[in-house]
Amino acid sequence: MSPHDEHARPWETVRRGLLLLISSPAGAGKTSLSRRLVADHSDLTLSISATTRDPRPGEEEGREYFFKTRAEFEAMIEAGEFLEWATVNGNYYGTPKTPVIEALEGGHDVLFDIDWQGARQIAEKQPDDSVRVFILPPVWSDLERRLRARAQDSEEIIDARLRLGREEIAHWTEYDYVIVNKNFDRAYADLGHIYRAERMKPGRNPWLPEFVDGLLEDAAG
Repeated sequence: MSPHDEHARPWETVRRGLLLLISSPAGAGKTSLSRRLVADHSDLTLSISATTRDPRPGEEEGREYFFKTRAEFEAMIEAGEFLEWATVNGNYYGTPKTPVIEALEGGHDVLFDIDWQGARQIAEKQPDDSVRVFILPPVWSDLERRLRARAQDSEEIIDARLRLGREEIAHWTEYDYVIVNKNFDRAYADLGHIYRAERMKPGRNPWLPEFVDGLLEDAAG
């Protein structure tokens, strides 16, 4: 098949998806950056976790979370059905494996707004598919200011988030890329460049060997 054939468009065939794992301390802009990237790229979807906590008003099954009973969640753990899971404030949270693998094999990318522990678990299970990005604030005081500006949490919760933030930052060296979110538009542009460059890697484009063979065939006359 010649790469110059009008009907031969191998780059439109199914590619291998990727897992974009984004972590940061609370208040560094991770969620805002993630949601904008998903909104701007049709091949990128936000991972949906399973949880044993009760649905909050307005939340829907399969949109915010997959809501499970404790027995259901523990059965899924036993069956090895999670890419990662953890206990947070007495409730289980985890990433079901099947929809993620189906997305990868169908050429779709999955973004995870996730802490360092979850990112580590996923990267250990799917090392060739995982791309880890860490978001840092330009100065520590920015985190405190942003968390207080939300006016959603008590002082006790804010202090807890800041303590967790220090622990989160300590794991920045485990990531493939680090972005300092000094300016949102610049940080978003950097994140977009990383995402698009990772999509171009040969291992995620299985059509390339046949395409290159066709080019060399043409070159040989």
